Amino acid sequence: MVYLIPLLSLVATVHAAATPRASTRASRDSVELLRRIPAAKSYDEVGAWARQNKLSVEAKYGMRTMNEKRSTGTNLLVNQGLDSSFYGSLAVGTPAVSYNVVLDTGSADMWLADSSSCGTSRCGGIPTFATSESSSVKDTKTPFSIVYGSGFASGRLVSDTVQMAGFSVSNQVFGLCNNVSQDLLSYPVSGLLGLAFQTIAASEATPFWEALVKDGTWDSPLMAFQLTRYANMTRGKSLEPGGSFTMGFVNSSLYTGDIDYNNIPSGQGTYWVQEMTSLTVQGNSISLPSGSQSYAAIDTGTTLIGGPPSAIASIYAQIEGSRVGTGDYEGYYLYPCKTIVDVTVAFGGRSWPISNADFQVDQASSTLCVGAFFAISGGGSAPAWIVGDTFLKNVYSVYRYNPPSVGFAQLSAYSLSLNGANDPIPTPTIGSVAATVSATSLVKGKNAAVSSHIRAESTLTVVISITTIALFLL
Repeated sequence: MVYLIPLLSLVATVHAAATPRASTRASRDSVELLRRIPAAKSYDEVGAWARQNKLSVEAKYGMRTMNEKRSTGTNLLVNQGLDSSFYGSLAVGTPAVSYNVVLDTGSADMWLADSSSCGTSRCGGIPTFATSESSSVKDTKTPFSIVYGSGFASGRLVSDTVQMAGFSVSNQVFGLCNNVSQDLLSYPVSGLLGLAFQTIAASEATPFWEALVKDGTWDSPLMAFQLTRYANMTRGKSLEPGGSFTMGFVNSSLYTGDIDYNNIPSGQGTYWVQEMTSLTVQGNSISLPSGSQSYAAIDTGTTLIGGPPSAIASIYAQIEGSRVGTGDYEGYYLYPCKTIVDVTVAFGGRSWPISNADFQVDQASSTLCVGAFFAISGGGSAPAWIVGDTFLKNVYSVYRYNPPSVGFAQLSAYSLSLNGANDPIPTPTIGSVAATVSATSLVKGKNAAVSSHIRAESTLTVVISITTIALFLL
């Protein structure tokens, strides 16, 4: 029988040394299954499960032809701190151990905190990876370092088996970091999984997702996000269901109408870049230059939206009573909380509205609130705009490898019903692997891998990661 196990809450109980179900199965003839009353599912959700169930059985018994695509996978998200962050997990090593990681379309490297020297003062007691506990790990001894707007991480490169949502990549190269800047990781997050292109990988290794898509493992060469909103809930809890992340397919129950795809500009196969072609505030158009000066990175790993200072100033000039932030609020603007702000954004196709609940980040005083658009200084290879979850909570977003493009679609009534819903929280579990790619992630060079990947982050910017659905083949 094939079971698709939904993920249940696991926040304070994720430990690096936890024994996965997969290893337990090897030592016993039977495995105790924990069941719960399933939540009501839509026609498309049940259909997706049925299809995956059929494909898994066919794959297990060798019934599929060599010309067929391999599989799809879904990860459930956890919304932490009323939209402050979205965290989740993947599994690493032999035996497999789960780790919560940032899932980031704005970078391309995977890394985990090193158990050998990442002390509690710097890593906050989070679960860490121990090479001594995995029989499949290989140490390349190649230095690794990466810099973000909110901090840095450095150490060395290793390789091991990495699993996620029924997919596996053996010999996946990733950073094992023994030097992590303060506050870069927040418990229970142990590292990061980059979902941008290999061209910006500090390690020069093939990213996990790109290894799978290049091998033809996915049914379709794309991945997609649907994020929930709890920021406007007066009784929202610190942990809530966060939406979903799919690999190899789009979930038609989560959007309505067509997906509006726009190609990544020529020569920009680095970040998931789109040209911002229209921006309106309170019904008034904001003047935008054409071309690269309006390029935007679509970044699941950034909470807010950063842009050129002149454009940000023009946005708030349309909001009566707004003022420039100072001190800790430098780069931000404050405006009257009672004001309903109407913003739309377009990236070459249709315009997409941003909810006032997402524009209003937090209340700075009894009358003033912080706006979600803030000023960043461009430079290096970073695009002029960094578009994060403030926008992405309002659309179904799709990241397509071939042709390289980003697509947005209107959220379905079902997706919107998940905002503020009182549903159980998904948690990580480890299961059998349905599709495997072998030895596809290799370091190209021997020199120290260093990245100057500077992201538009601040003290208000937090991380996103994904929780895994696993397939248990019993």
